[in-house]
Amino acid sequence: MAGQDLEAERDAIIGALTPVVDGLVATFGPVCEVVLHDYRHPEKSVVAVAGSVTGRAVGGAMSEIGMRVLARGDEAADELNYLTRTRSGDLVKSSTMVLRDSTGAVFGALCVNLDVTAVHHAHTLLGGLAGLGTDPARTPVTTFGNDIDSVVDAILDTHRLHRHHNWAGLDREDRLELFRSLDEHGVFAVRRAVEQVAARLGISRASAYSYLSQARAKAAPTSQGGHP
Repeated sequence: MAGQDLEAERDAIIGALTPVVDGLVATFGPVCEVVLHDYRHPEKSVVAVAGSVTGRAVGGAMSEIGMRVLARGDEAADELNYLTRTRSGDLVKSSTMVLRDSTGAVFGALCVNLDVTAVHHAHTLLGGLAGLGTDPARTPVTTFGNDIDSVVDAILDTHRLHRHHNWAGLDREDRLELFRSLDEHGVFAVRRAVEQVAARLGISRASAYSYLSQARAKAAPTSQGGHP
């Protein structure tokens, strides 16, 4: 199929799903948010949104979940019924369903987010009354933002926090692992991300590109080993 035909097909899929966004939220009520993403424009991927669970707006950026899908490319799969937390502490149950054209290429996603904070609190209360101790899961925090730079910054902060070191305190292997992990999370699929990461780490852009190149070269033999 010609490139122009594929673009028209993708536009048609986006157009067909746009009214579904409002329909789903009307069905599930105020605890529901539905976001339609067009990954052809990652810095402003949100093309339709209803509900306000994560505070998204049309023209906003993808979350780090979207970056991860973008990094996996056409190998990306649906991520269904997973739990995450917003940075404000709300517990959200989500599903991310990738959009494919007739060639199988991933170009967007339909995301459904349910605020289950109240349900979680009720479950904890009832469990306490019944004498069933609670075992709070360590739910990961996800940054949802309309600004792609803030999402990249949050991912970088999380990686630095996990290591308990600043850049100067990392040896070469740790530095390569940091760049490999950021790449795996889709950070470098975003325009200007290398420059942003370099500035946050206090290194030159050339050094950042060099570490990224080395990290990808080191990961290449593993990726050729047949893992999905």
